[in-house]
Amino acid sequence: MEYLKINGELKLNGEVEVSGAKNAALPLIAATILAKNELSICNLPDVVDINTLLKLIDKLGGKFTKYDDCIKIDTSKLNKTTATYDIVKTMRASILVLGPILARFGHCEVSLPGGCAIGQRPVDLHLKALEAMGAKININHGYIEATAPNGLKGTKIVFDKVTVGGTENIVMAAALAEGTTTIINAAKEPEVQQLCEIIRDSGIEIEGIGTSKLVIHGSNKQLLDMKNFDVIPDRIEAGTYMCAAAITNSKLKITKVKPIHLEAVIAKLEEMNFEVIQDDDSVTILPTDEIKPVNIITSEYPGFPTDMQAQFMALATQANGTSTIDERLFENRFMHVSELLRLGADIHLNGNIATINGAKDTLNGTDVMATDLRASSALVLSALVAKGETSIHRIYHLDRGYEDLEGKLNKIGAKVARYKE
Repeated sequence: MEYLKINGELKLNGEVEVSGAKNAALPLIAATILAKNELSICNLPDVVDINTLLKLIDKLGGKFTKYDDCIKIDTSKLNKTTATYDIVKTMRASILVLGPILARFGHCEVSLPGGCAIGQRPVDLHLKALEAMGAKININHGYIEATAPNGLKGTKIVFDKVTVGGTENIVMAAALAEGTTTIINAAKEPEVQQLCEIIRDSGIEIEGIGTSKLVIHGSNKQLLDMKNFDVIPDRIEAGTYMCAAAITNSKLKITKVKPIHLEAVIAKLEEMNFEVIQDDDSVTILPTDEIKPVNIITSEYPGFPTDMQAQFMALATQANGTSTIDERLFENRFMHVSELLRLGADIHLNGNIATINGAKDTLNGTDVMATDLRASSALVLSALVAKGETSIHRIYHLDRGYEDLEGKLNKIGAKVARYKE
């Protein structure tokens, strides 16, 4: 097992380039199950989750070839409909093959998913929506068994709460369904928007992209002619490097980003007294005389992303005053707090609200353990300002979502090394 050693108290400088968005690439790769042709996907991040899903595509009978940051992928000869536990257990996003396989073949078996232990993220909303489209669903021995021998039928689906994965699964299923599917309370994240745009560009009429009401006019099982495309930049990776600049109080330019996707993050950094310069495809963070405290409530896009909560908690340890973070989306997403306490942070929990008493020069390097993907990045950020050396263990969480994190940090002035236990 590998771990990182990070030397703290170093300033950052220069530019860091953001990779493609893992959370956009995963549903887009799943969507190729709907395609009748080979296509190329570029700006793919080289992270574990992407490779895991590609392994699943291969097991289902699809073919892909990697080159640079692209793949050529062909699922036209897909001949298996079972997503087995050995792959699905490691990555929750594997559930995204459920909708497209069922829509294409009329039956599938998908293992119940695993992934980060950040609280209950049930797939019941996915299953309820597919049942409304005519599927019959059974759960047997840890597998979702879904059948729709007469094909899926368009209908009106009202999600009880916003679900990104659920919206993506149903958009893909609806693309091959008979008739029109209307999704009420759809997720509006940029990753959902790109999925809709790619399916639209493949010949499926979709209304309301970027809104909470999507209307998808299905092809009645006619496979799609998908076009080549590039994955959008990773807004969470971008936000993480923005926090790296802020926590070290350094000037740093983050390139290959879409600032419009980062409005909530930028607003909170500005509240904390940082100047953020925005360009067409970059943002630059400037140092400040005083890091001010901030109050954050996580919510669905375009609100403050839950995937940035841990990074801002690390940043809040350096603020001059008391900050609060109210986590509204996941009940177990404060598992990084105990590790931040080991570094010397002053954090108190009351249910889903964390209170962070910030002060400069309070963190000291030690051994800490990552508990999930974004918690891992919070520990990395804290280590950048901690006195001495910090060792971060169980970094396989980091490798699921960040491409060459230590390489990118070292290029901008950090001192990060990877070792084997």
